[in-house]
This record gives sequence, structure tokens and C-alpha cells, in this order.
Amino acid sequence: MNADVVRPSRARGACPRLAVPMETGDGLLARLIPHGPMPIDALAALCAAARTHGNGLMEITARGSLQVRGLGPLSAPLFADAALALDAGFDDSIPVITNPLPQDPFGLFQAQTLASEVRASIAARELILAPKVSVIVDDGGPISLDALATDLRFRAISQGGQLRLLVSVGGDSLSATPLGLAERHAATILAADLLAVLADRGRDTRARDVLANEGSVAFLTAAGDRLEPAPLRPLARTAETIGLHRLHDGLCAIGVALPFGQAQALDLIALLRIARANGADWAALAPQRTLLLGAIGEMTAFALGTAADTLGFIVDARDPRRRVVACAGEGACASGYIRARDLAAQIAERLPQGTLAVHVSGCAKGCAHPRPAPLTIVGTPQGGGFIANGTARDEPDSYRHPDSLVGEAMAIVARENADA
Repeated sequence: MNADVVRPSRARGACPRLAVPMETGDGLLARLIPHGPMPIDALAALCAAARTHGNGLMEITARGSLQVRGLGPLSAPLFADAALALDAGFDDSIPVITNPLPQDPFGLFQAQTLASEVRASIAARELILAPKVSVIVDDGGPISLDALATDLRFRAISQGGQLRLLVSVGGDSLSATPLGLAERHAATILAADLLAVLADRGRDTRARDVLANEGSVAFLTAAGDRLEPAPLRPLARTAETIGLHRLHDGLCAIGVALPFGQAQALDLIALLRIARANGADWAALAPQRTLLLGAIGEMTAFALGTAADTLGFIVDARDPRRRVVACAGEGACASGYIRARDLAAQIAERLPQGTLAVHVSGCAKGCAHPRPAPLTIVGTPQGGGFIANGTARDEPDSYRHPDSLVGEAMAIVARENADA
């Protein structure tokens, strides 16, 4: 980077980036979006740079992005330089999200290749798009991207033994509007043409805005004759990123999750060193706040899982911490009214197996989980608000003092279990 001091973003609705980090409660926050798996030594070096230039707290988001916290105006460009020097491949513009596994044997095609082509096509057109615009290229394999909302998504399907890409806009796999089926060779330019519909309507326009105001006509016009009618919408897939993922030649990857999406850089470095010593040579960030490590043998994966558990990472999908979602909260975020992750950890310790999921949000923005949850605890100036079957943006049903939030949450869980 050329600047010695960064100019952090303060814009509401903006996304933190490597070049333009965002002001938060504990300094500047930078977000990196990997193009795919990176050498395990490169991720370890990135963790070391986060500790040197930031406060050592690192996060993997629900969409599989990497966040580094506690940077300063002087240290943020130093961290950016260190990250770019690794040549590991990061997006710093429009995210194009794919299956993070390299050459997944169960995918229908190589989605990462198409994703790279889409990035180049968007860059070549110099499209100016809203900060949160994103694209998904889904290979149809077991690492499901169905739950992630996006502006444009390509989902691989097999039709009569032939690969087709279902093209949809404005939502997750269930809520997005299908446009039709495209051939693989047409997808690269088609992606840029469909995103140009957003760019033509202003730098704040999202796909959902176009759909709400104009329906799908503008997208269909931009696609022209490159789309054919789509069959019924494919069934939504639910896939767990934690655990074993089989690759080629008897090798596998293991997925471990960061508790509430956050870990100390030193703990990540320790895990990466153990993985490297056991033969792993790459690491990949995955949805659901998960880190994938490979390629290793199955027995080695079990040993690595034990080591990850010892370091405090989540290695079992049944872990109650997987049923509590929390943002950074007060202290780490300037908008937070409650210490969301501290509360989440206390709730998870007491949460009975198989009970409802809980969302703990520092404020009404609900960044960590914008969807409805069975129980949401949201920080407000009036205290902690409780919302049943809603989002953090909804009006709370009741308020409690921060000191009584855990007890009240457990009482609600107990009542729900008794009524079940």
C-alpha cells in the first residue's frame, strides 16, 4: 500500500476491507476474503502479523471471511503490506464465495476456476457496486452455500447428465429469484452483465432493490438468450463444516470452528503448527466460522481434532457453542451495549443439549445473525432486550439489567423445554 496512514471507513452499511478498515470499539477492523485454500504457513504468518500490528484477536465470519481486530491508523497499512506480501490471494472488492475445499471430489465442477474468472470480469468492467454486493459460485457439493444470502448466485446442477448453472438473484437458495439455467462457458460474462444492472442504478443498489422496484425484467433483459427455463428449484442442502471431509486418494480435511467466530492469533498459530507437523499443507476458511485443514489421513485428522479441542476450538457439531451466535459486543464494537461474546459463553455452558438456538447481539444491527432466531438477546440503552422468534431489529418483548440476562435466558429456555 502507498499510504502511510489509512483513512478508516465510518460509513453506515460499509464493509471493512484490507485497504479501508472500519472503526470499531477496539480499534480498526480489517476483513480479508480468501480466494480459496492458502498455504498453511501463509495463514500462520498472517496470524503473526495480526498479533504484531493488531490486538491478536482474529475472527472467521459466517460467510468464511477473515477479520483482524485492534489495528491502528499507523499499523493497519503495515498489516496490509504483510498480508499482500504473502501472495495468498484475497478479495478486496466484490466477494465471490465458493466451496473452500480444493478439488472437492463431490462437487459437480471446479467452482474456484469460475470464481476467478468472475472476479477478473468484474474488475475488467470497472463496475462500481454497493459495499455489500457479493456473488456465490456453488459447485453443488457437500459444502453447502445455500444459507448465505447474496446478490447473484450460480448453483451447479446436473440435467440429463450435463452440467448447468442455475442463476438466481437477491437472496439465499430459498428466497432468491431464479432467472434460468446457463451454460458454464457463458457464466463469466453473464455475471458481469447481471451485476451491471445494479451498477447502472446507483452505487448503493442491491439485487433485492431491483427486484422490489422492477421485478426480474431488468436481469432477464441483461441475460438475453443466454438463459433457458429452469426446472424446479433444487432442494436446500444442510451440511456441517465441522468434522471430516473426504478428498482424493484416501486423504481428507478436518474442519474445526472458532468459538463464536473468534480466537487468539497465538492459539491459531499453535493449531496450524500442529497441523503442519502432521502433514497438512493448506488451510481454508469456510462458512459457519470454520477453519479447514488438509490434506491429511483419517487417523491424523482424529489426532488433530483432539489437539484442536485442547486448544479450545470446536470439533463436535453438537457442541452447545454452535447453537449460540454472538457478535463482538460492547468493548470490541462501538455500537455494542452488552458484552455479547461473554454472555454467549455463559449461556452455552448452561444450554441443555438439543434446545433452541440463541442469538446474542450487542446492538440492534444484528450483524452476526440477521435472520430470525428462536431467542434473541439484544443490547439497548434500556438494557438487554429479549425477542422471541425475531431478529435483533425487532422491538423487544421485555428488558432486563445486563447482570440478569443469563438467568432470564435460562428461564426462557426452561419454559420452552417444558412446553415442548
